[in-house]
Amino acid sequence: MKVTVFGIGYVGLVQGAVLAEVGHDVVCVDVDAGKVERLKQGIIPIYEPGLESLVRENHAAGRLHFTSDAAAGVKHGEVQFIAVGTPPDEDGSADLKYVLAVAETIAQHMEGPQIVIDKSTVPVGTADKVRARIAEVLAQRGRTDLGFDVVSNPEFLKEGSAVADCMRPDRIVIGTDSKDTEEVMRELYAPFNRNHEKIIVMDVRSAELTKYAANCMLATKISFMNEMANLAEKLGADIEMVRQGIGSDPRIGYHFIYAGAGYGGSCFPKDVQALIRTADSIDFDARVLKAVEARNAEQKTVLFRKIYEHFNGDLYGKTFALWGLSFKPNTDDMREAPSRVLMEALWKAGAKVQAYDPEAMEETQRIYGSRDDLMLCGTKETALKGADALVIVTEWQAFKAPDFDFIKQQLKQPVIFDGRNLFETKRMSKKEIVYYSIGRSNQSGKQI
Repeated sequence: MKVTVFGIGYVGLVQGAVLAEVGHDVVCVDVDAGKVERLKQGIIPIYEPGLESLVRENHAAGRLHFTSDAAAGVKHGEVQFIAVGTPPDEDGSADLKYVLAVAETIAQHMEGPQIVIDKSTVPVGTADKVRARIAEVLAQRGRTDLGFDVVSNPEFLKEGSAVADCMRPDRIVIGTDSKDTEEVMRELYAPFNRNHEKIIVMDVRSAELTKYAANCMLATKISFMNEMANLAEKLGADIEMVRQGIGSDPRIGYHFIYAGAGYGGSCFPKDVQALIRTADSIDFDARVLKAVEARNAEQKTVLFRKIYEHFNGDLYGKTFALWGLSFKPNTDDMREAPSRVLMEALWKAGAKVQAYDPEAMEETQRIYGSRDDLMLCGTKETALKGADALVIVTEWQAFKAPDFDFIKQQLKQPVIFDGRNLFETKRMSKKEIVYYSIGRSNQSGKQI
């Protein structure tokens, strides 16, 4: 099938590459001509395991094309994916200007029937707005004879495993009331639906809400566990034991019940906020979602509070080794990352940061530029040298089995603040390391 994808960001690039991999003829369109040329040269704008080879191989095979020519893109595709960004507006609601701009572009150039697929994460009712915008432009062109349909087909990709998620999806949600459109969508996704039925067809508005509901449910689990972690510290319990105890219940499970320094990234913060604003717009008080958002904002300050209290509020002139900058492992994404909240608080207190991350160093440089109080180090070992303490913010695999004797040699004091509970408290005590984690008493017995 001939497929066009508007937007070569995280979702559009992964979706386009995977559709090409299974044999579809895919054209990816983006207004950024520089990005288009770099992709033609095999230069990938984001880090995602497996994506670079997938893009290069399918581009070389002639199944994946990149262009900034919108007219050519519309002409190519039997279906048109809208996969552009929906950044938060000033009030936190999703900004649909890019989605509607693509809808207008499609309507300006279409010369035959089209199926327009909303792949971007969009609020309930967006398909109606896309449909209205296309109809308006077609009327202006005097081409009301051209038929089209608008489908909601939300993505459920996890950064760090997006290619695998796209190749082997848990479910494929299709929002449409048209049997003809459903048949086309089933043909498009047939290669991913062979082992067992994964396609779930529903009305458009339910499909739009499904995406938000899924992300908000996962964010709720994270914030709930972080709240339990804070309670566990006050009560002298161990949240890791609690996690095992409740995770063994199949009704709860082990996914997304790890206590930590708060969630970040491009999805959870934005989607929770957007659904709250949607609820506000219809005079519905989304109390649970507001609590989830508030708890997460508070959780991102927990590491700094532990550091501040350990050093009795005197952080001026001190240096902290920081392991992990991206909001989660296997990505270079620092949007809404807990590391940013921590670093900015440390700088405000007069401290310096020596940071290392396997993938997010360039992104950190892009965000913060050159600062006297930030040193980006080439290895995790280099970041330790002469620091007053080590702070772990992201649970990269490379951080899970360090040489603790080396850490003690490099630090001025044997102190670790662990925002991801990577190590056993008893082992840290045996190593004579003062160890602060989330939801557990540190080895010195303080409750923070």
